[in-house]
Amino acid sequence: MSLPSKRPGRLHQLKAFTPARIGLDRAGSSLTTRDVLAFDRDHALARDAVHLPYDAALIEDQLAMRQLKTLQVHSTAMDRAAYLKRPDLGRRLDADSRTLLTDARSPAQDGVDLAVVVADGLSTRAVDTNAVAFLDEFLPMASTRGWRCAAVVIATQARVAIADEIGDLLGARLSVILIGERPGLSAADSMGIYVTYAPRRRRTDAERNCISNIRPGGLSHRVAAEHLVRLVAGAFTREMTGVALKVT
Repeated sequence: MSLPSKRPGRLHQLKAFTPARIGLDRAGSSLTTRDVLAFDRDHALARDAVHLPYDAALIEDQLAMRQLKTLQVHSTAMDRAAYLKRPDLGRRLDADSRTLLTDARSPAQDGVDLAVVVADGLSTRAVDTNAVAFLDEFLPMASTRGWRCAAVVIATQARVAIADEIGDLLGARLSVILIGERPGLSAADSMGIYVTYAPRRRRTDAERNCISNIRPGGLSHRVAAEHLVRLVAGAFTREMTGVALKVT
């Protein structure tokens, strides 16, 4: 009887194209020690991404170095434990934040095109790694198209829908939120972007568009910025976002 071939199978060949856990080696009836340790490492990175404190002041300083005005706001989730247990609390601004944004909106600001929000979401690591680098690509593109932006809003303990209230209070035609995506075991640093036309409370997920997997090992900041420009242009032309808006 011939022995099994030692040649790598197709799953091993596919491993060169994805960080997903496919084609894992085995030691008897178990995984190899190498793969078990890799799983433990990636699980720890995912947990850290969720619980790592959000350094909003650092984001503010980085944007200030780029001559960008910022406003810091907070959701009604007062700490990380409440944020994780009560997703609804992360979708609303607290009273002080609503007052701050209301006061920041002057008659001269009425009719701004974009309200850009940088939020921690479920991976502060993703925002720390990607948000400012992405804005370095996107904001010059927006400027060349004449799109007027309100002050960048830095939101803590925030969910996606908080951008609806922020955009509404700032009088923006469209809200753009950069937010840490739920970390997985192959990517703990992935940022997502959600776009909503005519933002206001109680908008649904079907009324947004999303660009995801923005990270060094995924969608590049430049490509993501170009895609966002196409989305925003399409939203302004058709006066909508969500499942009805298709761009290429």
